[in-house]
Amino acid sequence: MNQLTRKLATVASSLALAASGLLLASSPASAATSCYGSSCNGLDPAATICQNDAQTVRTSAWGVELRYSPTCRAAWARKTSGGSLDTSIHVQNTQGTTHSTYYGGSGSVWTRMVNDKDIQAWACETRAYETLRTQCTGGY
Repeated sequence: MNQLTRKLATVASSLALAASGLLLASSPASAATSCYGSSCNGLDPAATICQNDAQTVRTSAWGVELRYSPTCRAAWARKTSGGSLDTSIHVQNTQGTTHSTYYGGSGSVWTRMVNDKDIQAWACETRAYETLRTQCTGGY
């Protein structure tokens, strides 16, 4: 069921992007980068088209989010509140690719992306002030 849901989300996103491309054909080209699956590894989602259809697909008990783009088939971790001054977040996929970033306790931060095409990814938060306790989302 999960694979079917992911494929339907990908098809719907592709149709939406195609329709918006027709409407914006006379607009200047966007500076956003396009990527897909493994070509998204290590890219900043804010500098790509992946942010356009991103959705939060999992959230941990501590509030770290796993974000997923059906168009790009890529995932990343985001933290928008909570935590401490000694918090880091990371995203990892079943191929072992990991990207992390520091969270200072306020504002929003996100990691670089990992491939999520036909594999799973999850997001985690580690709090140093709690002797390196970690809380993760489920996989998607």
